[in-house]
Amino acid sequence: MKSVSKVLMALLLFAFPLTAGEIFGTITDGTKPVPAGVKVTIAKSGKVDTTETDRFGSYRIVVKEKGKCVLTVYMKDQAPSQEVFSYDKSMRYDWILETTNEKLTLRRK
Repeated sequence: MKSVSKVLMALLLFAFPLTAGEIFGTITDGTKPVPAGVKVTIAKSGKVDTTETDRFGSYRIVVKEKGKCVLTVYMKDQAPSQEVFSYDKSMRYDWILETTNEKLTLRRK
């Protein structure tokens, strides 16, 4: 009976795919939030997860893999990006878009 329960427990553990956590935060353009609908992507190993900001400049993406990823913000026909890390837990990344010589850069708050 104990071996049957161990087998069932093992099946339950492996029945659910292992996923990483979510990455969320806010993006501001200078001192004000970016408008709603700004595209945000997170890429890892050729897989890309996409979302858009809400009216407060907030975004939230569930990343399917753990490890180093690249977050990219698409705004004003530009696409600044930065490295982020996905873990089992949720991670908050707040960003500031800065314009230097008409080029957008992304830096962490």
